[in-house]
Amino acid sequence: MSNIVPTISSGTAGPLGVLHLPRLWLKASLGAAGKLHSDYPAIGAGYDQMVLDGLGIDKGDFESFIAHSKPSYIECENWILQQKGGSLDQDAVNELNAAISGYIHDDDTRSEILDAAGREDDGTINDAVNLNNLDDWAIFHAQELK
Repeated sequence: MSNIVPTISSGTAGPLGVLHLPRLWLKASLGAAGKLHSDYPAIGAGYDQMVLDGLGIDKGDFESFIAHSKPSYIECENWILQQKGGSLDQDAVNELNAAISGYIHDDDTRSEILDAAGREDDGTINDAVNLNNLDDWAIFHAQELK
């Protein structure tokens, strides 16, 4: 089996309402199991770190929890709630979600992603969430379907 391309969008939220958290859980879980595609960090400096920082969760603690507990997604959310005393600051979640939704890639990154995906850069796709989706799907297609 080839390593897995994480195709859960950063624009997806689980029951806690935190964008990108399902993708972070998936990438970290695949990374801990040695099954993550080499083009992806298990926990990167972009959206992954934004989510951990926005929730006030230590990266090392999160990595350790994922590696040792191998949690389901709901178990991961429950662990986060335990770390935060049972609830999240909804204003902080809203701010984090807005930062994720509103992030725009630079022109070179946008052009590179669209070119690799086979789509003309007509200026209609600018947000990082959708560009990252196209990037994931192109990598998945190249690896799994060719």
